[in-house]
Amino acid sequence: YNLYKDGLKIYTTIDSRMQKYAENAVKDHLKNDLQKAFFREQKGRKKAPFAWNVSYKQIKHLMEASMKRTDRYWRLKRQGLSLDSIKAIFKIPVPTKVFSWDGYIDTVLSPWDSIRYSKFFLQAGLMSMETSTGYVKAYVGGIDFRYFQYDHVTKAKRQVGSTFKPFLYTLAMQEGYSPCYKVPNVSVTFELPEGKIWSPKNADITKYEGKMVSLKWGLANSVNNISAWLMKQFTPEAVIKIARNMGVVSHIDPYPSICLGTPDISLYEMVGAFNTFPNKGIYIKPIFINKIEDKNGTIIQTFSASQNEAMNEKTAFLMVNMMEGVVNQGTAIRLRYKYGFKNQIGAKTGTTQNQSDGWFIAYVPRLSTGIWVGGEDRAIHFRGIHYGQGANMALPIWALYMKQVYADSSLGYSVNEKFIKSQSFNINMDCDKYDKEHENSNNNIQL
Repeated sequence: YNLYKDGLKIYTTIDSRMQKYAENAVKDHLKNDLQKAFFREQKGRKKAPFAWNVSYKQIKHLMEASMKRTDRYWRLKRQGLSLDSIKAIFKIPVPTKVFSWDGYIDTVLSPWDSIRYSKFFLQAGLMSMETSTGYVKAYVGGIDFRYFQYDHVTKAKRQVGSTFKPFLYTLAMQEGYSPCYKVPNVSVTFELPEGKIWSPKNADITKYEGKMVSLKWGLANSVNNISAWLMKQFTPEAVIKIARNMGVVSHIDPYPSICLGTPDISLYEMVGAFNTFPNKGIYIKPIFINKIEDKNGTIIQTFSASQNEAMNEKTAFLMVNMMEGVVNQGTAIRLRYKYGFKNQIGAKTGTTQNQSDGWFIAYVPRLSTGIWVGGEDRAIHFRGIHYGQGANMALPIWALYMKQVYADSSLGYSVNEKFIKSQSFNINMDCDKYDKEHENSNNNIQL
């Protein structure tokens, strides 16, 4: 079959209403809030939009790399021009159109300056999938297809930060730990193979520094000390195996630092992995196409999502409960007090080194959605954690999207839906009761 000439009908899983809501949410947050804050922060800076600690040499390298990705560069190269000649041409002002959130702007800029201008705009990706079928319902690859033709859902792989921590906690639950199990909130030391010592620190001073805290509290507040303590109990390979079972195929180096989210993974992989929790431990690969028909309406191909059991149902339920804590008392609590969500939500925020990436992945009983926000280059980011954290960069997009989804009754999603616990297992989720039952069992903690 010829895709362009044979009149094929390709039926996608995308819901046009949800797609519109997703695009609206990305635009609303970036145009009206985040981008304005970034422009304010960059105003008057010589190195803008690159960070203060990026050298001029590094900036030149990043700019040249971007230049070499343009159609204009390749047209000139095919004509046999040298790199120096091409760079000289790129410095000549020409009439051009550039992107802005208020509409395209006609201006006169050199192609070089046009590239630099485009780098001021924060990028974003969003994917939303139906829990039980794997059908992708909304997919936003970037902020504007005309000017930024790069897919931040499947093609981009960025450092995932604390959104990696649920893989580690999944292993702990699978190995018999309770969400209420208490461990010391102190720094942990690793001796690396090359003989170096690594002692990860908390991103900020925590409420219970030096105290015994529950694993549930550790995940809810994304405390590095607790992730490091868990990493010490297991091996990087064991954590990676969990991630693989949950659909992560990107390369992951087996180092203890993965407990803080050092791997580069796509948003597509991460949303598919998180969807395993509300789907009762079954990983289902996200799909985009339902079926293909020929011009006569005859079905020539149907598609269904591949799936596998990544964890047992009990482990999945424990993780859902722990990740509800992120929203109820942790890093995503603004969903409650700022955006007014009262329903059951499991989630995880993620922020990477220097605030280069902001992540938010959340699920309700029948829908899992993930968002990434960041600069085109990792050297482009907010100065501080106030604006640069995942809870500020990405979480609001989820809130704006889900408010529209819930408001549209024709979609059938309800705030009254609950995560269903199987009757086949009995779990004590009351940590006060758990503490009384196990008050003498946490004395032999391995640091």
